[in-house]
Amino acid sequence: MSVCENYLAVEEKVKEACRRAGRNRDEVTLIAVSKTKPMSMIEELLPLGVVDFGENKVQELTAKEEALPSGIHWHMIGHLQRNKVKYMVDKACLIHSVDSLRLAETVSQEAGKKGVTANILIEVNVAGEDSKFGVRPEETAALAETISKLPNISVKGLMTIAPFVENAEENREVFRNLRKLSVDIEEKKFNNVTMAVLSMGMTGDYEVAIEEGATMVRVGTGIFGERDYSK
Repeated sequence: MSVCENYLAVEEKVKEACRRAGRNRDEVTLIAVSKTKPMSMIEELLPLGVVDFGENKVQELTAKEEALPSGIHWHMIGHLQRNKVKYMVDKACLIHSVDSLRLAETVSQEAGKKGVTANILIEVNVAGEDSKFGVRPEETAALAETISKLPNISVKGLMTIAPFVENAEENREVFRNLRKLSVDIEEKKFNNVTMAVLSMGMTGDYEVAIEEGATMVRVGTGIFGERDYSK
């Protein structure tokens, strides 16, 4: 199948998941995760009206942002090093992976230098996996409150990377817990913090994530095919 056919097949599954959950399709943003993939594959999707693309590496995001048409919404979804923030803070529409106060402070400083407000999500390690980045759930509200006082940065919600599982149902509780956490933080009514975005769910489990309240799902392999990391 072509990239476009893959995308349309994923889109149908997104619609079905929304129907099952009694949600409107426009409540969910499908992010095509184009990391390691050539620009030509992104260009194939543009005639379909696809505008949301996710990248893991700053260098790749900035190179694609400069070369491809304006109007694309670039999402920084990978782990972000503080020394790379300055290169992409004005290029990403949303940084999904803020996992510490030090990183948030750097984002705030660099956004101030560029005269922009950086929209961010706090990455939460819901499952407590040692191999994953993210703050612990019980530390998330305090971090959100502290970040809310920084200039040139705005907390828009939460993100998690669920465990890799064979059966997507195994991650339902992970997604449900992130949703509960977002509701708890929303109720605290911190200035400059909203919980409008729940970025959760990937190729193997995005349908379950949508059923549990995801507003953004990050699908790479399901759209672009397997990745060759040896290159």
